[in-house]
Amino acid sequence: QVQLMESGGGSVQTGGSLTLSCTASESIFARSIKAMGWYRQVPGKQREMVAMVTNDGVINYGDDVKGRFTISRDNAKNTVYLQMNNLKAEDTGVYYCNAPASTGSGRTFVQNIYWGPGTQVTVSS
Repeated sequence: QVQLMESGGGSVQTGGSLTLSCTASESIFARSIKAMGWYRQVPGKQREMVAMVTNDGVINYGDDVKGRFTISRDNAKNTVYLQMNNLKAEDTGVYYCNAPASTGSGRTFVQNIYWGPGTQVTVSS
């Protein structure tokens, strides 16, 4: 089974920047992973999608981070990055690497979702 590991979390002041990294333990293509990206759990809110990028390079951002965060991939390293700029106090939370995988279609379709253990991001106001 694929394991995901995040790094790069920490504490910064409002307006600062952080870069998160997530590396898969095995080839994302061998394990039928279709996309990689990030969710976050912010206190007082439901877990929300931050940014996702498909294997074909299609990117989606959550409404709260558009224009401030940038997602990118390095397929040779099985790694996805999240560059976070102009951080705000409301960005504080636990950030989780996410990788949906699927095989087959129709009657044989099976989906698995992999999660990293999470990394803490704290933004002080």
